[in-house]
Amino acid sequence: MIGSFVLTPFDGAAVLIVLAAVLGYINHRFLKLPSSVGLTMMGALASLAVVGLDRVLPGSTVASDVVGFIAGIDFHATLMEGMLSFLLFAGALHVDWTEMRRGRWPILVLSTIGVLLSTALVGTGFYALARLIGFELPLIWCLVFGALISPTDPVSVMGVLKRANVTPTLEATVAGESLFNDGVGVVVFVILLSSALSGESFSLPHAAHLFAVEAGGGVLLGLGIGWIGFRAMRSIDDYKTEVLISLAVVMGGYAAAHWMHVSGPVAMAVAGLVIGNAGVAYAMSDVTRDYVLKFWALIDEILNAVLFLLIGLEVVTIQSDPRLLLVGVLAIPLAIGARAVAVLLPLTLLRPLLHLGHLAPVTLIWGGLRGGISVALALGLPDGAARSVVLAATYVVVLFSVLVQGGTIERVLGRVKRRAEAAA
Repeated sequence: MIGSFVLTPFDGAAVLIVLAAVLGYINHRFLKLPSSVGLTMMGALASLAVVGLDRVLPGSTVASDVVGFIAGIDFHATLMEGMLSFLLFAGALHVDWTEMRRGRWPILVLSTIGVLLSTALVGTGFYALARLIGFELPLIWCLVFGALISPTDPVSVMGVLKRANVTPTLEATVAGESLFNDGVGVVVFVILLSSALSGESFSLPHAAHLFAVEAGGGVLLGLGIGWIGFRAMRSIDDYKTEVLISLAVVMGGYAAAHWMHVSGPVAMAVAGLVIGNAGVAYAMSDVTRDYVLKFWALIDEILNAVLFLLIGLEVVTIQSDPRLLLVGVLAIPLAIGARAVAVLLPLTLLRPLLHLGHLAPVTLIWGGLRGGISVALALGLPDGAARSVVLAATYVVVLFSVLVQGGTIERVLGRVKRRAEAAA
């Protein structure tokens, strides 16, 4: 409720779309920053301005009204059970399967072993940091933080790849890894969170079984619904119906994954690859291909704008405890360092199979952005002492990732290129 008005779901959606449009216009017209960076920054600044307004004007209730509005948006449900299915499908739709096959080993290793390694490194490091600052968090909750912050966000990474001039194989490898590692990360997060909530000791065999069922089931479901969508599209030539079929694949497939208790994100990534490669090449006419790809590009842009605005606005929900800010700031180098180890070790071991070039390490490390998925998972944690610490650390790491890493990746890649050319 804002003032004397009851906020309906339509009102909330309307407010977000209007804000995204206004701030997106300001960014495009004046700031000219990458969309994800501009919207996140302006959303965060708007939230801080609202909080500051209440402190300057003691009688003002604007901040509490805005907090109420943001709290009324179930960010976890909105992203994980709604937006994510569309975003992952749209991202996978544009990944070249031929180039992705060349980078299949780095994709496979980085999205599985890399996520597990990063989860362990971040979790143990965060356990030490939290205790140093004065937060007595159990190790299992620190590992939960490691699981939710380790996967790179496919939405953020896709935005980076649109601006970075890298080889097609490296681009497909980075995109493929980001599409699959968030699905794997969500599975690992759910397993660790279940252990933390139950209070039972962590069982590696049981966790491995759940992981195989969730991730493997997601792959099989994605292949199944992608094949059904492909066959249906191939049997007709009507762009309106084929766009509708692609929507059915996404919404029906994600709902089926939830019902079958398999990974919806993995299923959407696989289905998007099937439709985006086999479907585009063999099942669509030129007219249909143009409509389908433009439709999903538009969906992608709209949801991206709302997502990054939401990330910026969520700053008002963080408690104003200086220790929480400190643990978040210290978690930044921890997350980047763990990502570096999780990338460099596999790439070194896989070099005899495929060398992705001198830009691969910096693209995968500095361009491996965290985003809305991490925030959504943190916001979905149950109330308790661990939630506020994990949420604050997640938000600070994500904000740094989107604003600093996302805003500087082009310059960093350019510098690496110039050094390589000078050394040649």
